[in-house]
Amino acid sequence: MNADLTGIYLTLEDGRPAVRFSRVYDHPIDRVWRFVTDADELAAWFPSRAEIELRPGGTVRFSGDPHMADSTGRVVAVDEPRHLSFEWGGDELCFDLERLDDNRTRFTLTNVLSAEDTAARNGAGWEVCLAALDAEARGESFAGPHAGAQAPWKEFYEGYVKAGVPSGAPVPGLD
Repeated sequence: MNADLTGIYLTLEDGRPAVRFSRVYDHPIDRVWRFVTDADELAAWFPSRAEIELRPGGTVRFSGDPHMADSTGRVVAVDEPRHLSFEWGGDELCFDLERLDDNRTRFTLTNVLSAEDTAARNGAGWEVCLAALDAEARGESFAGPHAGAQAPWKEFYEGYVKAGVPSGAPVPGLD
């Protein structure tokens, strides 16, 4: 199987490495905002359960990820319903929503990386997670971000490595 890669690797203006993904959902911006901020909605696609205090400096409590210990992060910025960014496991996640019309929203996820060699690993992981979000947005069921050995994570990872995206970081659960 050749994985269809949807993410891009980039260097931000401040020099930090990142991977970015963009989708268009046939939902109003307020609905897509709930996909990003509601703990129960996030549980359907995000790697951890995330309970977010929606204010700058607020705490984000992460739990339930089989590959990471429960932890906390900090909300960096909130501009409801257009932007949320928070710290997670040393990285920063930025969610940007753009209203295209009353019933469509552009969703952009930027994972600002703490280490460049995590780009291929994280890119592959987000591909699987965002496939779950895509299904959720269509009203379909999906096994979720931790879909087990049948998830195409490895094909995505190999695709990113072949595309020259920095790699080499340990893979939780495999290394």
